[in-house]
Amino acid sequence: MTGAAPYGRLVDAYDLVIFDLDGVVYLVDRPIETAVAAVHRLCVEGKPLAYATNNASRRSVEVAALLSEMGLDARPDQVLTSAAAAAEILAERFPADSPVLVVGAEALRAEVRAVGLRPVGRVEDEPVAVVQGYGPQVGWADLAEAALAVRRGAEWIVTNTDRTLPTPRGPVPGNGALVAVLRTALDREPDLVIGKPGPALFTTAARRTGAARPLVVGDRLDTDIEGAVRAGMDSLLVLTGASTPWELLHAPVTARPTYVAEDLRGLHDPARVARLSGPAPERALREPGWRMIRDEAAWVLAGAGSALEALGVLCAAAWSSAEPLGSVRPANAEARAVLETLGLLGSAGPG
Repeated sequence: MTGAAPYGRLVDAYDLVIFDLDGVVYLVDRPIETAVAAVHRLCVEGKPLAYATNNASRRSVEVAALLSEMGLDARPDQVLTSAAAAAEILAERFPADSPVLVVGAEALRAEVRAVGLRPVGRVEDEPVAVVQGYGPQVGWADLAEAALAVRRGAEWIVTNTDRTLPTPRGPVPGNGALVAVLRTALDREPDLVIGKPGPALFTTAARRTGAARPLVVGDRLDTDIEGAVRAGMDSLLVLTGASTPWELLHAPVTARPTYVAEDLRGLHDPARVARLSGPAPERALREPGWRMIRDEAAWVLAGAGSALEALGVLCAAAWSSAEPLGSVRPANAEARAVLETLGLLGSAGPG
């Protein structure tokens, strides 16, 4: 997809770029080639960068090492993880050597240990808190111990609530899916959710670097983009991970990005990024090559141009309408092809 931005290179308007990782730079541990090339270019240029991830299965030093293996010059102090943030919160709330029941990967246990607390795995250890993060080996027995501990009064802290995790094979259950299991079993909400969409990871990155105008880049509307909105920061949604064009059209005002791009090439190439914020009524009707027409039954996309330009017009129409956009009909073959590319042809819902 290609589009048009109303100015020069997007990244030059910001003094810090904060990247999500899964679905933006890589998928699990497989690099997204266009993304790595785009980030590498920023590294060479000396652009201040930070990485903020909800994935609690790796420590900052491990994430930095993984990025370095991909050819990116990354330092541990540039990486903010929900696991480290959760451990810091626990250390503020409980005395040293307090037992904490850890549900998640070894990285989360290591972060808990690093702040002077004692990771445990059974309710008989009388944990003062349960901290729950993503771990590929988490099973029923782990969740059962956590449920028992919370019922006995342990504080329940979760690193994040991402429902899915993007992988090369498609989305798989994320930590939010396992949090939902405990939520159902306990009939209650967690006491505290640490990661995105909370703004703390983003504001910490800006504070560490002294940035005045950061840009958040993510693939999830309900975590990355909503977190940026809460932090008062501009954001770029890339379509290489979790969120889809249909979800973008129906995003609530609290989770709407400033820009959208197919991938991280949009940071460098104005033709590969579309600005979505700004006055809506005029943009809802027309962009170069595309226009939206309202008939008695539905919106109709007409004209010709790139899929990214069309997506900008569709977002403007959806976000300025008092009613849900619903399905969009193509007026011609070009519009039909673009709607099919975006996964919106005949779509009345996600998928």
